[in-house]
Amino acid sequence: MQFICYPKCSTCLKAKKWLEEKGVAFEERHIKDNKPSAQELRAWYKESGLPLKKFFNTSGLLYKELQLKEKLPAMSEEEQITLLATDGMLVKRPLLIGDGFVLVGFKEAEWAAVLGR
Repeated sequence: MQFICYPKCSTCLKAKKWLEEKGVAFEERHIKDNKPSAQELRAWYKESGLPLKKFFNTSGLLYKELQLKEKLPAMSEEEQITLLATDGMLVKRPLLIGDGFVLVGFKEAEWAAVLGR
């Protein structure tokens, strides 16, 4: 299982602590140092069943600087995925990727249900 996070993010720290307390084995990946590729993002998006907008870190500085709230609706799905792949800080975190699931953001109840914990 892959846990994609930004170590200075308080939500990521909370999610990591939760995983450790539940005894869930995972491989940690720093989203800024090892940003997701467009190919990975495309696969995760399809697997998740979520709207692509859920993969954007809408509270992030970069999202706001680039005025993406206004620009995203006019962009194609492929343009959005390409943009997400340019900088890990644009991607909502943490991400938990396992066999048959992709979790975006940390919602304890959702993670517990998917992981059976």
